[in-house]
Amino acid sequence: MAPKPQRKKTLKRGKTKPTLPVREEEEPLNMESMGHPEIYPLVLTTMTQEIFDCRVDEDVTDDQPYKLIRKEDILADFENRAAVSDFYPVKKIVQEYPGDELLLVYDKDFKYGLNFYLIGTEEGKENYLNPPEVPEEQEEYKEYIPEDVYIYKPPVSKPWVSLGSEKEIEEESVKESTKQVTYMISRKRSDFGASVKFSDQNASTVKDAYIECTAYPDKNFTLKQLERDVGMQAVPQIRDTSTQTRWAYPKNATTQYYPREFSEEEKDTLGQSKTLTEFLNNVSISVEIALQQNEIMNTFMDDWKSLAEEEGTFGDKTDTHLKEYQSFTDLHNLAEKMITCICWHPVVCGLIAVSVAVRLSFEERVHFSGKLLLQPSLILFWSFSDPIHPQLMLESPDDIFCFKFCPSDPNIIAGGCMNGQIVMWDITAHADRIENIKAGGNRSKKVTLKPMFLLEPDSNKEAMYIRQCAVSSIENGHRKVITDIHWLPDTFEINRLGSVFENRSGISCQLVTCSADCTICFWDIRPQKALSSQPPAEKKKEESIEIPFDLPSTFLHLDLSWKPLSKIRLSKGETTLDHCPTKLSLGEDNLLYKAQDKILAQSKAVKAGEMNPYQNLEGGLANHLKPIDDFCTKFFVGTEEGEVIYTDWKMERDPETGRLMTKKPVSLYSVHDGAVHTVQRSPFYEDIILTIGGWNVAIWKEGVTTGPLLQSSCAPKRYTSGHWSLTRPGLFYVGREDGSIDIWDLLEKTHEPAQSQNICITAITCVKPWAFSAKQQLIAIADYYGTLHILEIPWTLSHPSSNEVGNFRLCRFMSSDAAEAYFASSISHYFEREVKHLEYVEQRKKIREQEKKEMDLELEKKKIKTYQKSKERLETELKTDYDDYLELEKSTLIRLGLIKVEETGSHVEMM
Repeated sequence: MAPKPQRKKTLKRGKTKPTLPVREEEEPLNMESMGHPEIYPLVLTTMTQEIFDCRVDEDVTDDQPYKLIRKEDILADFENRAAVSDFYPVKKIVQEYPGDELLLVYDKDFKYGLNFYLIGTEEGKENYLNPPEVPEEQEEYKEYIPEDVYIYKPPVSKPWVSLGSEKEIEEESVKESTKQVTYMISRKRSDFGASVKFSDQNASTVKDAYIECTAYPDKNFTLKQLERDVGMQAVPQIRDTSTQTRWAYPKNATTQYYPREFSEEEKDTLGQSKTLTEFLNNVSISVEIALQQNEIMNTFMDDWKSLAEEEGTFGDKTDTHLKEYQSFTDLHNLAEKMITCICWHPVVCGLIAVSVAVRLSFEERVHFSGKLLLQPSLILFWSFSDPIHPQLMLESPDDIFCFKFCPSDPNIIAGGCMNGQIVMWDITAHADRIENIKAGGNRSKKVTLKPMFLLEPDSNKEAMYIRQCAVSSIENGHRKVITDIHWLPDTFEINRLGSVFENRSGISCQLVTCSADCTICFWDIRPQKALSSQPPAEKKKEESIEIPFDLPSTFLHLDLSWKPLSKIRLSKGETTLDHCPTKLSLGEDNLLYKAQDKILAQSKAVKAGEMNPYQNLEGGLANHLKPIDDFCTKFFVGTEEGEVIYTDWKMERDPETGRLMTKKPVSLYSVHDGAVHTVQRSPFYEDIILTIGGWNVAIWKEGVTTGPLLQSSCAPKRYTSGHWSLTRPGLFYVGREDGSIDIWDLLEKTHEPAQSQNICITAITCVKPWAFSAKQQLIAIADYYGTLHILEIPWTLSHPSSNEVGNFRLCRFMSSDAAEAYFASSISHYFEREVKHLEYVEQRKKIREQEKKEMDLELEKKKIKTYQKSKERLETELKTDYDDYLELEKSTLIRLGLIKVEETGSHVEMM
């Protein structure tokens, strides 16, 4: 009876678990791939461990990790639990096992993947229970186990050992270094829903429509440079040598001959000849026509060449970029300095002077004032023949911010210091050194494109240091840095009241400077009357003072006692503050561009043996000079706030106090959104002024008070300097703070630069072009790192086109319509057209203001009428509402029975 239930139970299990027959056919899993075919991994549950007494950590431990199980017990478990038994995967191995006991081993480390494994052979059981002794050689050989054998090792936690990597992680991680600021914006409850009043405002005004948020260094946030890649390469020394064959001495040969003339008899015969008279009468008309045609136009001009020239100015892009010509860097002074001002020598070609200053702010200058006293403040003279060693070095008590050559004598130089002093130099003793141009038969008469400034080989070895002749009084001069300096022309001079007189000496003797202390000063280099009228005894005492041998005595009378002739303050009107001038432009500045020939003639006269007029200067302004009445004393000033002021330098007395006061500015415009760096008159038009500051450019016309003729939009980078072209009236150059230069061509574009070109990697501090010859023009560009770049201006940017400058000589022979059509394409007509446009805009503004006033009056009238109508209507509505109320009250009382209404009449009786 017992087998039947077992058979039914087996059938029942077969119905619920049909996968059991499939598992019987599977081969047991062994470790043959790991070199142990006798080992079969198993998973024994807790119930199985209790049945066979192989509980973990109780029956099976680390000391005795194995258990011998009888074969009969395993087969009985197969009969009881069948496929549920944990030994079912190795059923075939158990049935075929020859012995009575099988070895079950506890795999604590899961070496074979499961918690137990069964050894299926007698040999494997004996080897496990009685391991053979292994020789020492075989134990050493165990270390060389083949790498392809995989042995599973579970991960084991170990203590953390620091090797310094956490420091690198902290340095590379991003942390907030600045403190977070919380802002609370509040508004009064009464302002919510309040009426808003809109008004018209000029969108082009910088202060109303543009707010500048300038960047500043944050001391709380610094970046440390932890790594730097530097590459070095050894280069062999290079030496340039050249040879030139010597030309034989030229010999001039001349021949003199007498003209062949008719005798008196032949002259009488020809005079009475009818054929000659008829010939002259017939030919005279055609000759006169030919002469007139030659005056009107050039008959020998090649039209094709001129046409190609016009096309080349716009089509050939390769000839429109500035080309690098040379660069200068002071390698001896290793201090970090920048170039503040550039001046080409007015006589010597290929010689340029630059002033350098330390790149420090005002606070840093105060902090390092002791170290700065040990560093020399210089003006360097560079030569094209030696780009490394400066030829002359002018010393000064402090860094020079601006300087200018004297228009009457190029050997006289005036400069403005950072501390507010004016410095004078006289380099007449070194004129031969800088004007070493060989003369004689060896010199070629042809115009050369190379610089003519060549120094002797021996003079290149050491630079010449030149001390200053005179320094102004620090107590009576400017209090802050001098931002601009100009020589007054030799045609006039002024007195302390600003009145203009004729200059009979014929040399420039006065200066004008502006400073950051809100003052403009006029200076006179001649000795004052008080000094000239000293007694002879005091003069002898002064002459007995020893003068250093290397110091010229030209301006010795000015040293440490030089005071300004007059001082002007640009007041802001009602407030006590003053405008801070940065650049200025006088009405006679354009004459200095045309004074090169005059300077050259004066320098030749001094060489010929004539006495230098600056060696014997007379006293100050004389009383018998003739005043100039119709002279314009107004000038343009650019301020630090970006304002352009047109004011007068003449002083006037206050009627109440009697003190001398500066006149109020004629006009003031807030056009630029930053400090003005350039205020310059056009070299072609006396009344056209260029101003550059902040992010935009403006062009003004003197006498037009409505605003600038041209105002550019904001540039992508801040403008730092600029200059007009010396040969093209519609072209000017503008330097930017990113090292690029914008070239504006008003004939091509007026709303943006015609082209931009990158020059260096840092800000451009100064731009100065120079006409080197008729065929070559150069431009000097200085940067913030102290490098001076000399670039060659291409033909298209240096030579004006035929329609850029009007030909007044040609227009004399044209009709009025033809002349007007000719000037329609010139640059002068562009300025005239802009002036008319400004006048038209001003007229339209007045018309619009008048229209607005009329509209406001009409609105007020309508409001009054509507108010009167609304008042009458309100009274009518109130009366109607009161009548309705009385009717309602009466009807209510009747319904309540409080009053009675008789049918025969309208009498109402109260109850």
